[in-house]
Amino acid sequence: MHTSKETIKEILISTGIRGSRLSSSSKEGQSTKQKAKILHPPIETFWQLPPTKEHKRSTKSRTVKTMMSLPFKKGVRKSKSLQTILEGSHDPKDEQIVDSFRQLLFLEGQLLGKNSDYHTLLRFLRMRDYDLTKAKNMYLNYLRWREEFRVDELSKELNFEEFDEVKKCYPHGFHGVDRYGRPVYIERLGRVNLNRLLEVTTIERFVKYHVSEQEKTLNWRYPACSLAAKKHIASTISILDVKDVGMSNFSKPARSLFLEIQKIDSHYYPETLHRLFIINAGSAFKVLWKAIKTFLDQRTLAKIQVLGSNYTKTLLEVIDPSNLPTFLGGNCTCSDYGGCLFSDKGPWNDPSVTTILQAMLEAEEENDDEEQNSFASKDSFAGVTPDNVNIKDVYDVTPSRDDTFGQPFLQKILTLQSVVNDTKAKIQALEVALKDTKSVIDGLGKPMEEMKKQIIVSKIRA
Repeated sequence: MHTSKETIKEILISTGIRGSRLSSSSKEGQSTKQKAKILHPPIETFWQLPPTKEHKRSTKSRTVKTMMSLPFKKGVRKSKSLQTILEGSHDPKDEQIVDSFRQLLFLEGQLLGKNSDYHTLLRFLRMRDYDLTKAKNMYLNYLRWREEFRVDELSKELNFEEFDEVKKCYPHGFHGVDRYGRPVYIERLGRVNLNRLLEVTTIERFVKYHVSEQEKTLNWRYPACSLAAKKHIASTISILDVKDVGMSNFSKPARSLFLEIQKIDSHYYPETLHRLFIINAGSAFKVLWKAIKTFLDQRTLAKIQVLGSNYTKTLLEVIDPSNLPTFLGGNCTCSDYGGCLFSDKGPWNDPSVTTILQAMLEAEEENDDEEQNSFASKDSFAGVTPDNVNIKDVYDVTPSRDDTFGQPFLQKILTLQSVVNDTKAKIQALEVALKDTKSVIDGLGKPMEEMKKQIIVSKIRA
């Protein structure tokens, strides 16, 4: 759909305080680059739960485990504890600019769907420092990439049967949570055997595996952590052990793999890293780090802390020893799973949490047809209650139930705008036709005047 510059300008003006950063002028563009070095608050800052009020005894005393005793679908849907977790709270300024972002995307002809929830849009806005135009371009590139890469089909199409062998030559994995409740991701880069890795898999397949893990984190790990922590969790703590890593490890295949994964994470999964601890950084790695830094943006660099061999105290301040492997100074071995990096330990594998999530997924599937049939006739958030809330709400905490910027409302605006545009076009066509008619009439007028003169002259002569 064609969108007038005036309409987009109105949207930019309506973004308020944060939107005032936006401008096409070079002067303000430079200002935006300077501000890009400033970190925004942690992404969960405004997603924490409001203070819980004491209600009925049955609601007050429920925990994740006690909710398990309820009939699955009915219990999960009606739980007041879950309802509190799902709704959370937002920064009003963020809500305002996300609403403006939605309007801009709609007016650009983008009908938002599965990946257009409040917090996904907010991630892209934060990554582009709340610049609507830049965030729009980044978000639309993300949607195109998802379609071309067939992200939604990966879980069905990718049979990563080399998983165990890959883990042996590339030690990595999720293990536990930090003290806030965020999932902890660990890589032991110093133990990577790249030659062996490329024997058991390919860079293309490994990248697909990486994307599938990112999707699992967004759609499963974060929701599970949110339920377990009883507050919204939306970012990850990462630990990279770079013992014995130097320039020799940054071979051409290694650079290719690093750049591809870095591009995917920064362009398509923005604002999912809370903090990154690089440990056991020796002199050889510090030389390599100077080269690696050039590929990272300032926002990411500000989240990274490079530590030497005395890192244990720093990690234990952030992560409880029970969630930290012994090789990093904790007391966990996961001996039953062949080691911590093979266990995938965390709330996302806790039956008392996953059973609830699975029940919510089933409830979502059952409601899909009803939602699609009633979508055109109902407001975007009409009828949303604990009875029909879906799993996306666990970690998206979909915004307030105000329908001001609901999709049907905006679709009505789009339809109205289309009618207005058509009417304007017809009026313009009529104006052109009237001008042409006037010209023809004016053209005919001159010969008529000449004929009148000739008749008068002939009568006089007669």
